[in-house]
Amino acid sequence: RYISTFRPAVKCEAEKNKAQWKTMGPAKVAVPSPKKFLQKHSKEPKLPARKKEQDSKKLPALSVPRRTDHPVMGIQSKKNFINTNAVAAITGLPKKPQPIYVDRRQGDKYLLETSGLVPKYIKKKDYGVTPKYITRRNEEVKRAQKKYEDSILEHLKKRAMKRLSDEERRSLLQGLKKNWEEVYRDFQRLSVEIDTIPKKLYKEKLELQMKQLEHDIEVIEKHKVIYIANE
Repeated sequence: RYISTFRPAVKCEAEKNKAQWKTMGPAKVAVPSPKKFLQKHSKEPKLPARKKEQDSKKLPALSVPRRTDHPVMGIQSKKNFINTNAVAAITGLPKKPQPIYVDRRQGDKYLLETSGLVPKYIKKKDYGVTPKYITRRNEEVKRAQKKYEDSILEHLKKRAMKRLSDEERRSLLQGLKKNWEEVYRDFQRLSVEIDTIPKKLYKEKLELQMKQLEHDIEVIEKHKVIYIANE
C-alpha cells in the first residue's frame, strides 16, 4: 500500500493549527463568573461628574427679589390715579385697529401690511425709474449689436452681397403665401380615396411643396434682415 512521505508533516500541521471551535460538540471555553451578572442601567451612558462652581464667581443679578428681601414700607403718593386715568381716557386718541384681510368669507385673518396688497412701493422716489445698471446694460447691448452689424456689412461687401429692402421682403413674403394657398387649393381638390400610384405620388409632391413653402415663410418672418448674393 502506498504511503505518502508527507503524511507525518501533514498530521503535525493539522494538530498544530487545531482550535477548540473547530471540533465537534460544544466549544471548550471558559464559563463566565456568576458574580459578573448584568445589572440594571449598567448599559446606559453615564454623564461626566458635575464640576463644583468656584466660590470666586459671583452669582448673576436676579430680576426678582430674594426671599429674604423685605418690601419698602411707608411710601405714599398724593397722585389721584382715578382722575389721571379718566383724563387720559377722555383726551387720548382711540387706538386704530390693525388692517387685516381674509382669504374667504369664513377664512383666517392675515396682516394687510405684509400681504403685498398695499401699494406702498409706488410712493417711493425712484418708482418707475429705470435702474442705472439696466440702462448701462442696454447701451452695451446696442454697441455690441452695432459692432456686429458693421462687421456683417463689411463681410458682405467683401462677398458682394446685397440686402433686401423692406418692400422686397414684404412682396417676397406675399408671393410665398400666395403660392402656398394655390398648392393648398390643389391639395384640397384631391379625391378622398387615394388608390392609385399616380395619386399617391401627386399627394406626396403637394405635401412636400407645402412643407417647403411653410419653412421659407417662417424663415423670412423670423429674420427681418435678409442678404442675397449678387449674380
